[in-house]
Amino acid sequence: MTVRVVIGAQWGDEGKGKIVDLLSREAGMVIRFQGGANAGHTLEFDDKKVVLHLIPSGIFQGDSLCVIGNGVVIDPLSLLEEIETVKQLGADPAGRLYISSAAHVILPYHKLLDQIKEKHRGDRAIGTTGRGIGPAYVSKLSRTGIRMGDLGKGELLRERVLQNVEDINKALEHIYGEEPINGEEMLSALLAAEKTLRPYITDTVSMAHHALDRGESVLLEGAQGSLLDVDHGTYPYVTSSSPTAGGACTGSGIPPMAITHVMGISKAYSTRVGHGPYPTELKDETGELLRKHGGEFGATTGRPRRCGWLDLVALRYAARVNGFNEIALTKLDVLDHFDTIQVCTHYQIDGEEIDEFPNDVEMLERVVPVYRSFSGWGTTCRNCSTFADLPKEAREYIAFLEEQVGVPFRIVSTGPNRSETIVRFP
Repeated sequence: MTVRVVIGAQWGDEGKGKIVDLLSREAGMVIRFQGGANAGHTLEFDDKKVVLHLIPSGIFQGDSLCVIGNGVVIDPLSLLEEIETVKQLGADPAGRLYISSAAHVILPYHKLLDQIKEKHRGDRAIGTTGRGIGPAYVSKLSRTGIRMGDLGKGELLRERVLQNVEDINKALEHIYGEEPINGEEMLSALLAAEKTLRPYITDTVSMAHHALDRGESVLLEGAQGSLLDVDHGTYPYVTSSSPTAGGACTGSGIPPMAITHVMGISKAYSTRVGHGPYPTELKDETGELLRKHGGEFGATTGRPRRCGWLDLVALRYAARVNGFNEIALTKLDVLDHFDTIQVCTHYQIDGEEIDEFPNDVEMLERVVPVYRSFSGWGTTCRNCSTFADLPKEAREYIAFLEEQVGVPFRIVSTGPNRSETIVRFP
């Protein structure tokens, strides 16, 4: 039995969906443990391309149970659309998809508050997707949230929603100068969604423990990335949850002692969406080439991603925080197009060399990356089926990364399709 956590090792968008899809063949259960519909996991298979936002990436592979855990915040209307998309692509979620009754609900007022607050920040905007994720987690922590299990509670649901709307309307009118929202219309949409979602809602923590008792392998799927963690990321330019390994336990109900593997997912270079410090960002032709060849546009928003060379200071930090004992390297094929490849090994700040990732964004904005250069390989990696098939320069590049991070790179992705994957498990 294995319990493997799959974690983004950078600022998200590392290709976690493909890796979870690949690993789910051997899993009895796949659990998404945090985040919301602000995350997009892109899968490509059988000449199809699909972006999942809430449903675990194992839904198209094998017959594993796919669980949306208690740590996720759920937009019911978005989830209904996603269920229909999955059905149209030939996967039947009936009997396979389960939603935690303890997962919190994103309501229209969360989205509105998200967008209004971001607008009022002006130049200090964080760069959120406007999907209501942060305000939904605020409701959760302030104990005014609505949970998925509450959707079937009739009058109690009505009372809670209307009380929240009354409080929020006061803020909208008197603080932000916005029009009030209609609580009754919101309730009607919620009740209609609940009728369709009712068969999927259950106690998923008990489900997970029964799977462990049966000796089944479990995959815990994170969204976003370690450097966006609300505690350990580049605060305040972070997400509103914990996409690190610790969040996997609280967001799924699986205890730490059950976890056997923590796999970090890292691109062969780096990207970031939204605002915040990014030491290796390339605002030149090289950055544009990375964006072009990597197709670096947000799966959820379509926003162009900021691109740069791989940052080993940040990757070592993520390995420490999460306790990675294996790493999957994705998008190696994007580097096929470069004669010279650079990797940041250290930082300099005020003339002093450091190899620790600063937890202060003002300090991080001042660091200067120190690079090591590698020769490119000038040929495609996409036809390579084993590690030995890779060009010598690509193997040397990966060996250097392994040495620097101190963690074995067990999977190398050489393209977006399932077949374009080199697995190096012992």
